[in-house]
Amino acid sequence: MTEHRSAGERPWFSHKPGVEPQGAERRDNGAGNLWRKCEGCAEILHVPDVEANASVCPLCQYHFPLDWRSRVRLLVDEGSFEETDRGISPQDPLKFFDSKSYRDRLEETQAKRAGKDAFINGRATIEGRPIWLGTFDFQFMGGSMGSVVGEKVTRLFEYGAADRAPVVIVSASGGARMQEGILSLMQMAKSTAALQRMRRLGVPFVSVLTHPTTGGVAASFAMLGDVILAEPRALIGFAGPRVIEQTIRQKLPPGFQRSEYLLDHGMLDAIVHRRELRPTLARLFGLLTDPA
Repeated sequence: MTEHRSAGERPWFSHKPGVEPQGAERRDNGAGNLWRKCEGCAEILHVPDVEANASVCPLCQYHFPLDWRSRVRLLVDEGSFEETDRGISPQDPLKFFDSKSYRDRLEETQAKRAGKDAFINGRATIEGRPIWLGTFDFQFMGGSMGSVVGEKVTRLFEYGAADRAPVVIVSASGGARMQEGILSLMQMAKSTAALQRMRRLGVPFVSVLTHPTTGGVAASFAMLGDVILAEPRALIGFAGPRVIEQTIRQKLPPGFQRSEYLLDHGMLDAIVHRRELRPTLARLFGLLTDPA
């Protein structure tokens, strides 16, 4: 007798019970999904152990993606984060439509992510020092930068300039949002101009690059930090490796566009393990802002 399965259904032998498929975001559904496959070493890991280790594999140190709330908890003093500009929501001036309308796609994503867009900003403290923090939510349309993301990044630099307080941005983005066309590309110049105005006042900007940081975000403010840090093995660049290989018809060197390659070629200041990022930022702000 032939077994029939609906489209997209996996056979029982293709995965272990209670183990999430590779690359999946963990879902909180009680006793299920207690195990997770590491994308770095392929070992099956106990999810509570991974979460207790800042979502880093205890065996190979692979850094799993973090949602923005977990990122904020790891970086700033407990209870210090105050979100700003929460009510700004994207519009659909181009009436963009692919497999579905941009408006429908936005509404579905907003309902799933309980947020208006792919960038969250606010004030906080790190070891008691006031800062302005922005972080991308990659699960919101690939962390793409449209008009709202660009506006919030711009405002973040303006807040830092007004308060003379350091700015930190944690990037994880596929780049400009295609559904907003040229309006999304304009955000590259807009945010960079705001950064330059802040820089003239001597206010430091630390850019933290996580996996992946690509496209228009990498080609604008993300690579313009006074100090540029990255997590291990993060993919960082404008076009992806496959696009580059197909364009130049050459094989790229091993590790191309990963954090370690960029550090070796002078494009980063340091690669910092996730557990060390908060104390590293605190030391940097002491060096960059305290009088000599």
